[in-house]
Amino acid sequence: MSTLEEQIDINAPARQAWECLHSVKSYPEFVDGVRAARQEGTSRAHLDLDAGGKARVVDAEISDRGRDQLMMWRTTKGAELEGTFTLLPIDEQHTRLQARLTYDPAKVNESFGGPKGFAQSDAIAGMVRHDLEQFKALVEREA
Repeated sequence: MSTLEEQIDINAPARQAWECLHSVKSYPEFVDGVRAARQEGTSRAHLDLDAGGKARVVDAEISDRGRDQLMMWRTTKGAELEGTFTLLPIDEQHTRLQARLTYDPAKVNESFGGPKGFAQSDAIAGMVRHDLEQFKALVEREA
């Protein structure tokens, strides 16, 4: 298993970032490759993806901890991935989002294709960084 950790500071209150993070329908606005997303019940999400020109489906289980500060998730259908998003208030108007992703490189390659080895790690880190930047822009637009 490989682990990736990234963080980004957002110019918005933690509560606002939390609400955006929990709005599954907004995922296509900040997660590249997500064509459509919908909430299923209180703790599940269904994502329709475009991965390297191929349609894919991912279902995820989501759970919260830490009073609006920690979201844990893991896929239940599709590529095997799991991770956490932690929101840390810097002050009343600024928040740090820390993302942690755990994945099996071979299974990610099998599900999505693309490079292998270090090139795959760099590609995944670049995608996560880009998604965090898009998330920041979305939250700050709504501030």
